[in-house]
Amino acid sequence: MIQNDTIIALATPAGVGAISVIRLSGENSITLVDTFFKSVTNKKSLKSQKTHTIHLGHIVHNEIVLDEVLVSVFKNPRSYTGENVVEISCHGSSFIQQEIIQLFLQNGCRMADNGEFTMRAFLNGKMDLAQAEAVADVIASNSAASHQVAIQQMRGGITNELKELRAQLLDFAALIELELDFSGEDVEFADRTKFKKLVSKITLVLKRLIDSFAFGNAMKNGIPVAIIGEPNVGKSTLLNALLNEEKAIVSDIAGTTRDAIEDELIIDGVAFRFIDTAGIRETEDIVENIGIKKAYEKAENAQLIIFLIDSNKYLHSKEDFLEEIKIIKNRFPNKRLLVIANKIDTLSCHDSSILQSEIENLILLSAKQKTGIDELKQELTSLVNTGALSNNETIVTNSRHFEALNNALMAITSVQQGIDLEISTDLFSIDIRECLRHLGNITGEYDVDKDILGHIFGNFCIGK
Repeated sequence: MIQNDTIIALATPAGVGAISVIRLSGENSITLVDTFFKSVTNKKSLKSQKTHTIHLGHIVHNEIVLDEVLVSVFKNPRSYTGENVVEISCHGSSFIQQEIIQLFLQNGCRMADNGEFTMRAFLNGKMDLAQAEAVADVIASNSAASHQVAIQQMRGGITNELKELRAQLLDFAALIELELDFSGEDVEFADRTKFKKLVSKITLVLKRLIDSFAFGNAMKNGIPVAIIGEPNVGKSTLLNALLNEEKAIVSDIAGTTRDAIEDELIIDGVAFRFIDTAGIRETEDIVENIGIKKAYEKAENAQLIIFLIDSNKYLHSKEDFLEEIKIIKNRFPNKRLLVIANKIDTLSCHDSSILQSEIENLILLSAKQKTGIDELKQELTSLVNTGALSNNETIVTNSRHFEALNNALMAITSVQQGIDLEISTDLFSIDIRECLRHLGNITGEYDVDKDILGHIFGNFCIGK
C-alpha cells in the first residue's frame, strides 16, 4: 500500500439502490474531483471551498453529464483518513457507479485495497490499531449487545484502559534504564515501593480484561447454547419453537437427529446460537454414536447448557434423572445449566408441582404447544451477565488482543517474581520491555526502545 497516492472505492454496498457513495482519499483527491465537477450553485473550485462542506453539481466528462451528484469535501487533517477526502453521492445505478469510478481510475486514482481507508486513518494517527479493528466489528455487529461492545472499543475502550498504566510503566522502564547506565555508582532512581504497587495494579487490570474475553467473544459472535438430553425428549421441537420455524426434523423415531443443527436468535438485543444435538443414549449405531460424541463436544464449547427431560419419564424414574443432572453438573462444572421439563401439557397440576419442588430452578414448558417459551427466553437473558455492558466496562472481543494481554500478563508476572526475589534490575528489565511491547501491540505502539529513549531525553537532563 502506497500512502501518497489517491485511492477510490465504493463506500456503500454494491448493487442497485437509491444512492451510492464513492470515496476518494489522498493529497490530490479534491483536485481530481474538481477537474470533472461542475457546480450548479457557485462557480468556485472545490479546492477553494471550506472543509466539511457539501456541493450540488454534475460529474462531466467530455461534455457528457454522467450524473447529478452531491460532493462532500473533507480537508486534511480533519477527515476520516487524515488526508484530503472527497465523497461523491450519486444515484444508485450500478452503471453510474462504475462510470464514475472508471473515470477517476483513468485519471490518477487507483482502487483502494481492503481496509485501506481505515489503515490510512491509523497511519495518520486518527485512531489506534485497536480502534481501527473495531471499525470492522461495528460493521459486522448483528445485535444490540455486539454493537455496543464494538462502539465502546472504537471509542477507545481498551486503549483508555491501558494508556495510563503503560505510560507509568514506561516511566519506570526509563528510570531503570538510567540505573543500568549508572550501575557502577550504586544509585536507585526507581522507587521500588511505587513500582511494586504499579506492577500489582497492572496485573489486576490484565487479569480482568483477560477474564472479560469469554463474555465479549460471546457477545460478538453469539452466545452458544447447547440443547442436550435423551432421544425423543423434544430437543428439535424446542429448537423449532424458539426459532418459530421448522428448522429441525421432528419424528417419534429415536435417533432422528444425528448431527448438530445450529441457528441464531436475538433475544432482547443479545444473540444466542442454539445448537440441537443428538439424543444421548447407549446405542450400537456407529453414526448415532458419532452424533452423541458431537453433542458432548458442543456442550463443552457452549456457554449455556439446556438439559431437557421428559416430564412423564421423570415422574417414573426420579433417581435416574437426578443422578444424570448431577453427572452433567460435574462434567461441565463451569457451565451455566438450565434444566427444563418438557411435555408438561400431558401432566396434571399436582404432578407439575412435584417436579418444581424436587428440581431447583426447574423450567416447565411444552415445546409442542409453545407454552413456557417466553419464560425460557427471559431466563436465558437473565443468565447472561450484561452488567458489564450497562456499566460501560471495557470488554475484550478481539482474539489478537486476548493473546497480547496473556503475553503481557506472563511478562509482568515475571517482573513481579524478579522484584520478590530481589534479582538484579538488568534481568527483569527485559520482562518490562516485553510487557510494554505486548501492550503496544494492541494499539499499534510497537517501538518500545524508541519510547524509552524518548522518555529519557524528554524528562531528564543528562550532561546538558
